[in-house]
Amino acid sequence: MNLTRRKLLASSAAAFAAPLLAPRIAAAQSDTIKIGILHSLSGTMAISETTLKDTMLMLIEAQNAKGGVLGKQLEAVVVDPASDWPLFAEKARELLTVQKVACMFGCWTSVSRKSVLPVIEELNGLLFYPVQYEGEESSKNVIYTGAAPNQQAIPATDYFLEELGIQKFALLGTDYVYPRTTNNILEAYLKSKGIAAEDIFVNYTPFGHSDWSKIVADVVALGADGKKVGVISTINGDANIGFYKELAAAGVTADKLPVVAFSVGEEELSGLDTSNLVGHLAAWNYFESADTPENKTFIAEWHKYIGNDKRVTNDPMEAHYIGFNMWVNAVTAAGTVEVDPVLDALIGQKFPNLTGGVAELLPNHHLTKPVLIGEIRADGQFDIISQTEPVPGDAWTDFLPESAVLESDWKDLKCGMYNTQTKTCVQLTSNY
Repeated sequence: MNLTRRKLLASSAAAFAAPLLAPRIAAAQSDTIKIGILHSLSGTMAISETTLKDTMLMLIEAQNAKGGVLGKQLEAVVVDPASDWPLFAEKARELLTVQKVACMFGCWTSVSRKSVLPVIEELNGLLFYPVQYEGEESSKNVIYTGAAPNQQAIPATDYFLEELGIQKFALLGTDYVYPRTTNNILEAYLKSKGIAAEDIFVNYTPFGHSDWSKIVADVVALGADGKKVGVISTINGDANIGFYKELAAAGVTADKLPVVAFSVGEEELSGLDTSNLVGHLAAWNYFESADTPENKTFIAEWHKYIGNDKRVTNDPMEAHYIGFNMWVNAVTAAGTVEVDPVLDALIGQKFPNLTGGVAELLPNHHLTKPVLIGEIRADGQFDIISQTEPVPGDAWTDFLPESAVLESDWKDLKCGMYNTQTKTCVQLTSNY
């Protein structure tokens, strides 16, 4: 507030006017619907999450140009949890209690999502989570628009087994819940496929890890007996830069030792020299190279909004695109932004994805999604070499005994952890 304004407010005329202005300000605030954007704009995850903030701003701007929602304009409230997992919870609480947002779009890592979960469940908030994750969770207050393991990790492993003839597996991940749980599932799955325990190498590194020489050497050494080795990577954030540089330095090529990544897409590759990564793989539910009218329109709108034709699109962007449009349609159908009616209206929502199919939100709060395997090109894009029909997301894996008996159904059972053997609903919110 500048000096002139201070003097005005100090005057008797301004003091008299202040009570009159207050209701008008409140009315103006109530004329918008606030949307929380909870993505790291600094720290190790900024490499991936900043683009998702920009995506949400684009989607909100486009919706406002159509007239907003329920006759009101949407207002983006952007916060920076700074790749600090406890700060995600603090910022989520701020968005819900201070900013009074109608819903939130955010998080990337599972540890950030699990930090937020107790807050949104306590305050009955609504989070759209756009990134592949480990499953083993179904919250009433989360819409999981990214892939569950049966929509990414399991199909990618099948591709290694069936198409590439991989006999030994190196499961390399960042040390937090998503890689550890995903790899637990994959270990059980691989053993069910006849892969011996001694042919599965598992290694975890901290966020931001940079010295990959020994780990890459250990992986290369796995193939000393002549068996074909493949790497399944759940490495997250900027640690991928060092990992792929070390692969190139060690002379690791895709034909000798292929890598399939679950957290490396166009955005991450845009900062790398990809000439030595040609042929390595990624498993997602969307690639920018998808040749559909919907995708061409989305890319054109993105380039126009961001003002840079070189800015790439990626899978979590598509997840936000689908989730946001489903939220708009659900709010319109419910006639309110109140969370419970919107949740009821969300189940069964359908919206075209960008790869030529239709996404549907299931009663377990997961989407149907096609599974795509992409091969890295020299330009940092992907050649799509495999694509399935939409696969229903499974909140609880069939490959861990304790999870195989669980079912999530927020429509009829009103439960995220229904035990099909005991016919009871289990609540494990405290474990989130």
